[in-house]
Amino acid sequence: MSEKPASAVNAAQIEYWNAAAGETWAQYQEQLDRQIAPLGLEALRTLAPAKGEAVIDIGCGCGQTTLDLASRVGKEGSVMGIDISAPMLDVARHRPVSGPGLRPQFREVDAQSGDLGRAVFDAAFSRFGVMFFSDPVAAFSNIRRALKPRGRFGFVCWRPLDENAWLLAPLNAAHPFLPAPAAADPLAPGPFALADADRVRSMLMDAGFATVAIAPFDALIGSGDVDSTLALTLKVGPLGAALRENPQLKGKIAHTVREVLTQYVTPAGVMMPAAVWIVLAHNDNSL
Repeated sequence: MSEKPASAVNAAQIEYWNAAAGETWAQYQEQLDRQIAPLGLEALRTLAPAKGEAVIDIGCGCGQTTLDLASRVGKEGSVMGIDISAPMLDVARHRPVSGPGLRPQFREVDAQSGDLGRAVFDAAFSRFGVMFFSDPVAAFSNIRRALKPRGRFGFVCWRPLDENAWLLAPLNAAHPFLPAPAAADPLAPGPFALADADRVRSMLMDAGFATVAIAPFDALIGSGDVDSTLALTLKVGPLGAALRENPQLKGKIAHTVREVLTQYVTPAGVMMPAAVWIVLAHNDNSL
């Protein structure tokens, strides 16, 4: 099923994730899944989806977490993955399921404004899919309304950039070659919009969640050897965004970034520090 997000409240993000960004994530799906999987698994461990539950996966992307959720709730349960990126959803819909009777559904819908139903899910989950809302409180309220009383919402989001060497180190290496960036609003939709744990807690409480637990989690993450990591690093994150604006600089920057990545080589490939928040919120008893 294909349905376009009905609202234009997140028009810029919808355009972004249906153009270069979404196409890049679809192209590098296997590598990106491998890189961020340990962070998503910690959030799944905290959410603890159970057999027979109905779960919605917010910002499901290429579907890895949706398929994982389906295997956890089993054929007695149900899982719906939603996203605004048609290229990523196309990948998700063509991925094989891990067992008989597991049929996760995918919808192209904006979690902030789309109709997610009312009191239909036992749990909501997101792996880096909740940092891009123009109005996070409205989005979290919409998600909460889709949860049953006492339903839970678990997600993982990035802590500040300066705590994430896997993104910061390559960006710093490239900095001398890049034009000075324009001043950015740290609270604008983007990877680090939820980096402030106190703000996250306040927004979830304003959205009507009864309890909110937020814990830091650190891990070494990686997606392969130096060559494959370099190719990915030049495509995603802050450096990838800068190079989309200045593609002529890629040749100058690649060698310097490669030198940085070699400092993190391990027997398992390039492994670099990542820092996230693991968030678990519970719905109020009343809707």
